[in-house]
Amino acid sequence: MISIRIENLTKSFGATTALSGIHLRIEPGELFFLLGPSGCGKTTLLRCLAGFVTPDSGRVLFGDEDVTGLPPHKRNTGMMFQSYALWPHLTVAENVAFGLEERRVARPEIRRQVGEALESVRMGEYAERRPNQLSGGQQQRVALARALVVRPRCLLLDEPLSNLDARLRLEMRAEIRRVSKEFKLTTVYVTHDQKEALSISDRIAILESGKILQVGTPREVYRRPASRTVADFMGETGFLPGRVLSAAGGRAVVETALGRFEGVPAGGAQAKAGAAAMLSIRPECWTLGPGPAGANCVRGEIGECVFLGEVAQVEFRAGGGSFKIVEMNPRGAGAAGRGELFASVDPEDVVILPE
Repeated sequence: MISIRIENLTKSFGATTALSGIHLRIEPGELFFLLGPSGCGKTTLLRCLAGFVTPDSGRVLFGDEDVTGLPPHKRNTGMMFQSYALWPHLTVAENVAFGLEERRVARPEIRRQVGEALESVRMGEYAERRPNQLSGGQQQRVALARALVVRPRCLLLDEPLSNLDARLRLEMRAEIRRVSKEFKLTTVYVTHDQKEALSISDRIAILESGKILQVGTPREVYRRPASRTVADFMGETGFLPGRVLSAAGGRAVVETALGRFEGVPAGGAQAKAGAAAMLSIRPECWTLGPGPAGANCVRGEIGECVFLGEVAQVEFRAGGGSFKIVEMNPRGAGAAGRGELFASVDPEDVVILPE
């Protein structure tokens, strides 16, 4: 297992800055996600790690080795692409063997390693088939075996599941995590899918406009976003502007149009009394009830209610506006038809962002 260090990496394409002074350390054996919207720089960063893109400045280190100037074939990385990139005229086994043949490995050793790689992704029985005889999920497993067979120092994945249907994506998420942990690979995974990142990553870096906005575990990034951009990108949230009234002991009270809310300042910073602030509250954090329920309670009424099976999306009207509440395990008609209700939220679920 190796660590990956990225030091002050910059890259521009003409007048467009793709990466701007990126600093990042990925720990040995970590499954690390680069997450962000299209054009944020995540694929450029991955291609810098693979050697397909040369940065304008900065360094990439695998362990203690500076690989910034090394060509891709000398970095010993395994790469999985969005398009699978399988040769249609070769069998599954021949596709997986390609990298070993380029390294001039002996034939008996190629057969042994290809067999092991295919068994590791549960594709051993398909060795003699061609890619067009496989499903999308099976082709993805072959691409994973091809990346693993060369015994890479790290595994690099560029939106590998975007061409699969929802059920196969769930299956392959778990498979990629299993394989990366079983082979003890440092893995860097690029995606724009928040659910993918939250479900299987060890840590996540959120990028925008070539810069890293926040790095943390899935729970940290989702529950304690450092900025409005991160909060908005990592799933649904409601924003409520206000002004800080008081702050003490890692908490703060904010005056808003819906009343006073107690919450937790973003990033562990101490909020300043009088400062403008923005509250971020996830829809699933609200609780509906017939009467006031302690702090952070809002009186209002139900508007539209959309039943989705395991949840119901509820429009809660209060203070001349409305916000969304997700009611878990709704029974009957859910919140619809209840008349006046109270919505409350725990202070731990209210994140106070700088305005």
